[in-house]
Amino acid sequence: MPHNSPHTAAHHAFSQALVVGGTGGIGFSVASALSARVARLVVHGRSPEKLATRRVELGMGGAEITTLCDELSQGTPSDELLDAARASDILVMAYGPFVQKPLADTTAEEWRSTALACLALPGIVASAAAMAMAERGFGRILLFGGTRTDAIRGFKSNAAYASAKTGIGVIAKSIAVEFGGRGVSCAVLCPGFVDTEYLTDTMRSALSSASPRGSLIPASEIADLALYLVSGGMDLANGAVLVADGGLYAL
Repeated sequence: MPHNSPHTAAHHAFSQALVVGGTGGIGFSVASALSARVARLVVHGRSPEKLATRRVELGMGGAEITTLCDELSQGTPSDELLDAARASDILVMAYGPFVQKPLADTTAEEWRSTALACLALPGIVASAAAMAMAERGFGRILLFGGTRTDAIRGFKSNAAYASAKTGIGVIAKSIAVEFGGRGVSCAVLCPGFVDTEYLTDTMRSALSSASPRGSLIPASEIADLALYLVSGGMDLANGAVLVADGGLYAL
């Protein structure tokens, strides 16, 4: 396909992007990066107060900012969120509640809610977005996996979460297969240990020691990579599951 094809992102003017989970952590960093690249930015969160604060901060990027408050822990998106996904050229799913428990301590309810929030939810939202994007002939969807969930592995302390996040790769590859010929690209980004406000000092110290650099990855570095992917890097990497962990456990 020629580089100047309308299906490529390099020369596409993005009218709207939606970031689900965009008020904190990696999601907010991605939203900040997108705020200077799109005309309208829809930011989802679950706290009205935090959304109000983030709206002011993100408005400095130049985009028209819209906020959307929706509780997604049970995996059921509102009609408003689905409408925003369908209307967007870019969808970023940066939401996924983390459950850190060994198998023996993970309850049936935790298995259910994790599967719904971390696998079914991105499947529902991404599917709705992909169908609408295909009708328009263009769209980019970026899903966030978990650390080391780019392949099937065993996990001692977060099997429920990792199982759901590993399954996201199937969503991306399925969207690429079904809608790639109609201008839609989807990829999964699996970050390593990222420095966010959600970490305690104890967690920050332990994860830094386990990181290849001896320090955590700044959230802004993950956001820069995310922006590159939706702005053109995903054109060829459609359906890819990409690792961004600095070589974690490479040996």
